Amino acid sequence: MPNRNIILEARDVSKWYGEGGGQQVVVLNRMNLAIREGQITALLGASGSGKTTLLRILAGLSPASDGQVLYHDQPLTGVNPGVSIVFQSFALFPWLSVVENVEIGLLARGMERRQAREKAVAAIDMIGLDGFEDARPRELSGGMKQRVGFARALVMEPEVLCMDEPFSGLDVLTAENLRGELMDLWHERKLSTKALLAITHNIEEAVWMADRVVLLWGNPGRVADTLEISLSHPRDRKSPEFRRIVDRIYTILARPSEIESQGRIRPLALRRFQKLPHVRMGALTGLLELLLDRGGREDIYALEGDLGLEADELLPLTEAATVLGFAQVQEGDIRLTEMGRQFADGDIQERKQVFQEAVASTVVLVGQILNALHQAPRRAMNEEFFMEFLEHHFTEEEAWRQLETAVDWGRYAELFAYDEQAGQLYLEDEPSEPERDALDANDGAGPPL
Repeated sequence: MPNRNIILEARDVSKWYGEGGGQQVVVLNRMNLAIREGQITALLGASGSGKTTLLRILAGLSPASDGQVLYHDQPLTGVNPGVSIVFQSFALFPWLSVVENVEIGLLARGMERRQAREKAVAAIDMIGLDGFEDARPRELSGGMKQRVGFARALVMEPEVLCMDEPFSGLDVLTAENLRGELMDLWHERKLSTKALLAITHNIEEAVWMADRVVLLWGNPGRVADTLEISLSHPRDRKSPEFRRIVDRIYTILARPSEIESQGRIRPLALRRFQKLPHVRMGALTGLLELLLDRGGREDIYALEGDLGLEADELLPLTEAATVLGFAQVQEGDIRLTEMGRQFADGDIQERKQVFQEAVASTVVLVGQILNALHQAPRRAMNEEFFMEFLEHHFTEEEAWRQLETAVDWGRYAELFAYDEQAGQLYLEDEPSEPERDALDANDGAGPPL
């Protein structure tokens, strides 16, 4: 029997790009998600966890590579008629007025112009832009433009309103105001839509808005956990229960999934797809120094506020610290390990030595680069060699980011050098003990990459 409460559902949905034979890049892996009537669902995860890809599949804008999307328990084919999307980018037509931007979808559906205009004006009034019907987008602030985006989506009377990080491009006060007004409309039942799906990387936003938060890990995107949030509205961000939920989410999302708990490289069979967090050494060093100043332990939620960072910016730092064995995350807190204390408390040379040992033993790509360079006749190789391998597992953009991170870390550790103009990685000296350990770890791996 179909579940009448479920409007839209993803069943074992996977998405990949590329052909077979090891060339596929998997973005989503067997994703399951049900959007229920009367509920706000938040999809929460770092960049690259497949949130927007899943949204596009649910909306019928992109086909799944495997699995099935059901709309009212029937397989979805083509564009989903019950979904409207509000994007992060305002995506307004600059040559149209506010009311013309809002009514354009209704006209495309064949609605008579007079009726479309009436509905558009009513949506504009509801969203708080009465008096700006004839304004052009260039006359509007960012918050006003996003209100137009909401009006354009809501005027279609969708069953499911999808929001793809609609507040992230706004300043803090404007985002807070618009978010609050949207929640007022929802809880006062002034919206015709039956369910909301919010895509976000902001943990506090997800907990403040949603009835259910679905947490995603990346590479590939998959569901890490689902939390039902029963706090009454309006929610108090400073309440112990609110903070407890935020801390739990931080703990789940900060889990170092690519390494064993002792911080060593996993066996060869499991280490081909290690994905490095994109963190520069200056930012990582700053985090470790701050933790040392605070006694070696701090609440991640408190760090987010103190540093003025969002979760999407802070989580890669905490992940890098755990991947390298410099910190551990437990119950929403991050604490320095002994190695992390040695790094944060050392001088420049001591830090380089500690980092060299850490990166050579835990970062697969750095070890593979060293292995390739030591086997190369002139102890040098072009970056394209490594890119060719990485593009088997990542998109081209992500492959470059992975290589850039590995090069940044490897150069800081003085494991190898890099000529940016020539696009070449090379060795300068005989291998150090950490280098030899990394080479031993990759021994027997077959080709260098």
